Amino acid sequence: MLQAEKPITFDQLPEVVSSLVDEVRGLKDLILNGQYSKEPVKDEWFDVDGLCAYHPDKPAKKTVYDWVTLRRVPYHKDGKRLRFLKSEIDAWLAGGYHQTDEEMQTAAVDYVNAKRMGAL
Repeated sequence: MLQAEKPITFDQLPEVVSSLVDEVRGLKDLILNGQYSKEPVKDEWFDVDGLCAYHPDKPAKKTVYDWVTLRRVPYHKDGKRLRFLKSEIDAWLAGGYHQTDEEMQTAAVDYVNAKRMGAL
């Protein structure tokens, strides 16, 4: 194995190159045989209780039902049952940024100007 502390001499070069070639072959075998490949992460479905347990704030069930009523949380309805997809909940939680008053004002002015120009 190659040691980083000592400089490699010309006489050691064949041995060091051979060692590197063996290591690269081993890594290549791992990758090609699928022993090192990452499996795609499977998405997970939550019911209301599962969402309450997963959410960092641990909300009450009534709070989750209120979010659904107000359409604040991404959800799927299977008959009468509510279902929540983990990837959508993660995106929803990550998107919790709120604009400042100045940003909202600028966005409103841009919208009105675009409307006047016929762009919207």
